[in-house]
Amino acid sequence: MNQIHVFGIRHHGPGCARSLVAALEELQPELILLEGPADAQDALPLANHAEMLPPVSLLIYPKDSPRHSVSFPLAKFSPEWQCIKWAGENSRPVQLMDLPMTHRLALDRQKLETESSSETEEESPSVQPFRADPIALLAEAAGYTDHELWWEEQIERREDATGLFAAILEAMQSVRSEFPETREDDLLREAFMRKTIRKARKETLGPVAVVCGAWHAPVLTEEAIKGKMEGCKIKDDTARLKGLPKLKTIATWIPWTYSRLSYRSGYGAGIESPGWYSHLWESAKDAPLRWLTHAARLMRNKDLEASSASIIEASRLAETVASLRELRSPGLRELNEAIVTVFCQGDHGPLQLIRKRLEIGDRLGGVPEETPAVPLAQNLASLQKSLRMKPSTQQKMLDLDLRKEMHRERSFLLHRLLLLEIHWGEMHQSGGGDSTFHEIWNLEWQPEFAVSIIEANVYGNTVELAASNRVIEHGKQSADLKRLTELLGTAILAELPDAINELLELTRVRASVSSDVRHMMEAVLPLARIARYSDVRKTEAEHIQPIIENMFERILVGLLPACSSLDEAAAEEMLASLIHGQEAINLLNIADLQSDWNVQLRRISKSKINGLLRGWACRILLEQSEIDSDELERLTRLELSSATETSIAAAWLTGLLKGSGLLLIHQDVLWEILDEWLQQLSSELFVEMLPILRRAFGGFSSSERRNMGRKVKLLNVAGDSSNNSADQASANRIDRQRAAKVLPVLAEIMGVDR
Repeated sequence: MNQIHVFGIRHHGPGCARSLVAALEELQPELILLEGPADAQDALPLANHAEMLPPVSLLIYPKDSPRHSVSFPLAKFSPEWQCIKWAGENSRPVQLMDLPMTHRLALDRQKLETESSSETEEESPSVQPFRADPIALLAEAAGYTDHELWWEEQIERREDATGLFAAILEAMQSVRSEFPETREDDLLREAFMRKTIRKARKETLGPVAVVCGAWHAPVLTEEAIKGKMEGCKIKDDTARLKGLPKLKTIATWIPWTYSRLSYRSGYGAGIESPGWYSHLWESAKDAPLRWLTHAARLMRNKDLEASSASIIEASRLAETVASLRELRSPGLRELNEAIVTVFCQGDHGPLQLIRKRLEIGDRLGGVPEETPAVPLAQNLASLQKSLRMKPSTQQKMLDLDLRKEMHRERSFLLHRLLLLEIHWGEMHQSGGGDSTFHEIWNLEWQPEFAVSIIEANVYGNTVELAASNRVIEHGKQSADLKRLTELLGTAILAELPDAINELLELTRVRASVSSDVRHMMEAVLPLARIARYSDVRKTEAEHIQPIIENMFERILVGLLPACSSLDEAAAEEMLASLIHGQEAINLLNIADLQSDWNVQLRRISKSKINGLLRGWACRILLEQSEIDSDELERLTRLELSSATETSIAAAWLTGLLKGSGLLLIHQDVLWEILDEWLQQLSSELFVEMLPILRRAFGGFSSSERRNMGRKVKLLNVAGDSSNNSADQASANRIDRQRAAKVLPVLAEIMGVDR
């Protein structure tokens, strides 16, 4: 009997996992060699910990570059996972035999540097040779267009596992003989696996089980190990593995989800329906009927009709369709067709719910506390536990009342994580009106956050310290005053005192030397928000107020010169900045500041600058009651007079119409003047001005435009009634002498006596 026994499996295959466990029970190997990076061997024992709950992933990353990590996810139904569990239960050693990631990641980095150099020299980067898809080739040879269906029917749902791995080995040998493997990375991996097997074979007396991806099985057999196969010579393997680059790696375990069991993993393989495969593993018998029962329960929970009778009818239909297709039992395709026909009456909408909740699933794994983790991850886990914020892949709404200490602490944590680019929560609403003390978050945990946490650990060992250091670093690197004040705002939301003090000083220095009025108006708005809402978060605002006042002093001095000599595009940009400045003024609600600002707006409204800015300034003064209806009439008649160039008049009108339409509706004089101005336009000018006018009125809400339409209609009706009155008065002035001449003729025509 051969000492080496090769079991070619498909990663994440429940049928392969079941067959592998049976084969190991029969073989009782002394040693198991498992496909997996050898430098993760020290992390392997944790897999048998009682608190390790799949799906989980073996995470390996370079110590100096965590973002270039590689994940090796495992589910409960993965053959590798069941192999590890079997070995633990039977006290058999498991050794990872694949090429260490210390070499693979170093080679990847080397390749990227080479390709970058090639692109610089305008040379084409090297292209990896094509590797055939063995499952696709075998499925098509068997007459299947659906490759996954063939594998599931022949392997995953196979009832008799006798001879299964021998059949897989033979099939892969046939494919590899027709499509020889030439990819260098796979050749390196297989050479290392053969080297590991040779060493284990010498040191082990009993049988050795080699568990690997089916594709690699043909080159890991006894014959290949002895160097009797082409391309598997011992000296060739030694030469290929000589002088490989290295870099230091770290291996650990992280929780994973079914939705992430995709093709983007260390194995380069995955599945489309992990929830279905999990069901096949857990329900070896009556899997179709149990699946329909789960689907019906899910639909009933969503208030959709799915009776017990429907389950029976759908089961019969699925069995019939499977029989017609010559399948041993219904698969996922047949079950979905039965669900659509019986449960959904032809509507495919509910099938999307089943796809998301059952086929894919939302299960999140867990790892024990003893799992090696960076200090930042440990601190985050502690905060999540103390704040009762358990991570979950299911979307969850969190409504925070910032007047409560626990809610404030939760808000601080979520904002700090955002600063570390860990988007666990997405804020949908904050501030505004009566809800300034509320924040509404949508929470959804993703496995990738584990990598982000490792990357962020370079900034500090706690969430607060890391977020503070990172925002300070960004503040020092930012040359944009607006960006700096935005960072200050986020630091205050995250309650980072050290960062706040540092950013305040940076803002003060930058603001004191800044001469760009437009940028200062944009930058002052975040500061005004901080000053306005600081009391809600118990943040001191007295340090911010002097900075704001200093910035506004510089803004007021340079505002009019900054608005001069602007073309249309520049005026649009300046108007956006002026609106930010006005919003900041409204938030601050400081009488002296408002008064000084209005003085500058009045100067703008009377100056010879772009009409857009003059019109907007007039509009703000009107809202502030700084001008009355008589002055509005005078300005409007002046700006819209026939002596004013049409384009300039249109720009002024566009500026005047910026903002809420409610106040404008009650300005009768404005509408009368506007109506008169439009009537004076020639047909050609009216057509030319129409797009500009449409754009000006397009900024109003539908209700505002509706009210404006009614206003114009009433204006026209009033005009018509005055004309009718004049006509009536004219009709009452009858020429009786002329009428006397007509009456005899009318009497004759009508046959009446006078």
